Amino acid sequence: MAISNAIIQWQKVERMKRISRYFQLASAAPVSTDDEDVSEPNEDSLMLPTEYLQNFPSEPQKFFTLDIKVEMSEMATTLYSKSGQYIFYICLCLYLYGDLTIYSAAVAKTIVDTSCSTKTNVTDEHLCWESYNFTRRTMYKLYLGLFLILFGPYVFFNVQKTKYLQFFTSGSRWLAFSLMIGLGIHRLLNPALEHGKPKMEIASGLPTLLGSCVYSFMCHHSLPSLIMPIKDKSRLFSKLALDYMVILLFYLILALTAVFAFPNVLDLYTLNFVPDGSNYTAFDELVSYFLALFPVFTLTASFPIIAVTLRSNLQAMFAPYEWRILHLFILPLLAVIPPIFIAMSTENIEALVGVTGSFAGVIIQYVIPATLVMFARKSIPELLITVPNFYSTPFKSFIWPLLVIGWAAVSIILVTYDIVHNRDVLL
Repeated sequence: MAISNAIIQWQKVERMKRISRYFQLASAAPVSTDDEDVSEPNEDSLMLPTEYLQNFPSEPQKFFTLDIKVEMSEMATTLYSKSGQYIFYICLCLYLYGDLTIYSAAVAKTIVDTSCSTKTNVTDEHLCWESYNFTRRTMYKLYLGLFLILFGPYVFFNVQKTKYLQFFTSGSRWLAFSLMIGLGIHRLLNPALEHGKPKMEIASGLPTLLGSCVYSFMCHHSLPSLIMPIKDKSRLFSKLALDYMVILLFYLILALTAVFAFPNVLDLYTLNFVPDGSNYTAFDELVSYFLALFPVFTLTASFPIIAVTLRSNLQAMFAPYEWRILHLFILPLLAVIPPIFIAMSTENIEALVGVTGSFAGVIIQYVIPATLVMFARKSIPELLITVPNFYSTPFKSFIWPLLVIGWAAVSIILVTYDIVHNRDVLL
């Protein structure tokens, strides 16, 4: 991020140098020039005084900053070639397609499990209600269709001013996680209930584990928006390290209480808390329904934002084609319809998470950052090579990005092997 910031600022300074040269040539002799490097004057010409351009670099260390937000897409545009940019957008779009598929499947599956009267020892072919001839599978598809009708149209608009929506989703997530951990511990302390006895290791679960880990920690693409507003960046590394350690600790506590508290952990963990008709108190019933419907609250709120993000990336990919019907109608529909149809073909959320995290997720989590670092180091302007970068990584050797890419290859190979030997993984 810091190197990209420096490159972008350097390019701006170089452009303004050419503009200054243009004015000097124009004032010296009003003749035309065929020099392609001489740019026409624009608003950038007033951003820096001529003295700064002549005496540059005056304070070059200020180029390596994090004060200007440079998103991953802007880094890719700055550092990658045209083909690399297309590959970047394709991987990002595939990941977002997986996101939307998982979200819609999780919402529909949650509503089915909470609304149907039959809840235990059931399959997709069981009736949702004994008095009506609707199977759980039929209701799942119906809920997906209603979900598309209700939230699909948001893709045609821009979602802005989501501060209070983010407050709501963040608060509900903290509350849900705390309740799940607390109820898991409470169940563990009750000897009358059946507890889980997980095996020490299950080799066949490694591909799904890798996909889930990548999917769970895939938040670094949000770092530009999080880091830029921070005023004091002197201890940024330690703060981020502490943040990731807290996240890891939270995940471990949530996962360990789950596998030891319940004899069977469902692929959507919140469904373990669906009321089963036991002698619950009113408070227990309220908590159970809140946890069971938790994915509906949070994922429904995030679905329009991700759909708009996917639409924007599709429009960026097809920017050379200036067809209004393509950008205004076809691409928005392509952003929301395919995920719903994929979700209709399977409700195996564990498999969806594994595939999304282990293919498109691995590219975004490992390959793209590693290659961005490699290209950024090669793209540093010559005059800035010796300038200290206070945000440079302690892993300066070229070996580290290669190791990251190698780990990504291991993840992809394991998941591919699992899919080939378990062809029904998506059924």
